[in-house]
Amino acid sequence: MKKSIHDKLERLSERLDEIDGLLGGEHAARDMDSYRKLTRERAEILPIVELFLAYRSASADFSGAAEMLADPELKELAIAEQESASADMARLEVEMQRALLPKDPNDDKNLFLEIRAGTGGDESALFAADLFRMYSRYAERQRWKVEIVSRSESDLGGFREIIARVEGSGAYSKLKFESGGHRVQRVPVTETQGRIHTSACTVAVMPEADELVDVDINPADLRIDTFRASGAGGQHINKTDSAVRITHMPTGIVVECQDDRSQHRNKAQALAVLAARINDAKQREQQQSIASQRKSLIGSGDRSERIRTYNFPQGRITDHRINLTLYKIDAVMDGDLDELVAALTAEHQAELLAALAE
Repeated sequence: MKKSIHDKLERLSERLDEIDGLLGGEHAARDMDSYRKLTRERAEILPIVELFLAYRSASADFSGAAEMLADPELKELAIAEQESASADMARLEVEMQRALLPKDPNDDKNLFLEIRAGTGGDESALFAADLFRMYSRYAERQRWKVEIVSRSESDLGGFREIIARVEGSGAYSKLKFESGGHRVQRVPVTETQGRIHTSACTVAVMPEADELVDVDINPADLRIDTFRASGAGGQHINKTDSAVRITHMPTGIVVECQDDRSQHRNKAQALAVLAARINDAKQREQQQSIASQRKSLIGSGDRSERIRTYNFPQGRITDHRINLTLYKIDAVMDGDLDELVAALTAEHQAELLAALAE
């Protein structure tokens, strides 16, 4: 085990003893805010310290067995005990390193998924619809709820833009690496000569902002316009100004919502998306600052960065960030994203482990 990691574990063990002493004091519950912070901190570091204590126990077993090696009658038993202790130490070291990785505070949050058609005209809009179906099918497999917030449909049934809210356990943790440029290579339905075209969409995955904590929006900074919604919705939707457009003046971010018949509901959804976009912009600025200091294996979070290519004629999907190619395009487009998500998560953890050891 690297000395830097060992020293960190020693400090956490000492801190746990310190917290136990504070919580065991007769006046511990007088300041409930402090009491809650201490109990929360204890709950966070206890599992790591327990792993460290188990590691030290296995290390002691290894050393104890070494003392028996000199005795011919105990040598076979000592070797077996050393092998067992060594395996336990290796396993516990990996578990401790993973437990020490910094937690992403957004991992358990719901998210807003935005997909926008890019280069490629109608084919790009159709690909945007395919991507939305892919993520929706994946959400179904995870038992998440998907709610469309806003959409702008193309003439051929695709989406020029679609925004959806995804609600479910660990939603952001599994989809957070999907942000970026997605490129498709295939023969469009509008192509009469059978030629392969290349088009692209951009995907943004943003954690839902906690309106009380994450983003402070000054109402004076907002311009709110209402207008009549276009598209499907029957007679009602053309008779009332139910659609809402909110412009955040300091950043220039504009959000439109018109999918609901209720103006109040559209406004609430637009504000939620706006808060997520503002928060996401702040986080991407921080990520780019970090990425400038060290290599980022999963990418900088730049929306223009091409992260994945979907090649239909060859039946393959390639994630350019981790050089992973899968020949299962039909399964992936039907929502089987587990292999991609696992590979991206593992690569990200490897990057964090490398930084931890530095």
